[in-house]
Amino acid sequence: VQLQASGGGLVQAGDSLRLSCAASGRSFSGYVMGWFRQIPGKEREFVAGITWSGGRTYYADSLKGRFTISRDNVKNTVYLQMNSLKPEDTAVYYCAARPTAYLWSTYSKESDFESWGQGTQVTVSS
Repeated sequence: VQLQASGGGLVQAGDSLRLSCAASGRSFSGYVMGWFRQIPGKEREFVAGITWSGGRTYYADSLKGRFTISRDNVKNTVYLQMNSLKPEDTAVYYCAARPTAYLWSTYSKESDFESWGQGTQVTVSS
């Protein structure tokens, strides 16, 4: 599956932003989807994930309550709603996909995912 992330930009602290990741090439519904981010000078880290049915979502502990992942299997798109943004959220955000045959599979390691989008830059000014 090919992934195309979009929606990044420059915002102020406290603002909200919604990222989108459009998938193409194969059936989208059989994939666990995830969002990762890479802060300058640091390794890429897990942000959020969602099972292929959308029935379960999971997050990095530090981001719970501010970020929400969702998906639309008809539009082949996964979203990341980011609220109350902070300067430390500044990063390149990547979407990723991992095929699965199981309804409740969850993955959070970078090595678990097979397909990656190109990344979208989010910059939060103070």
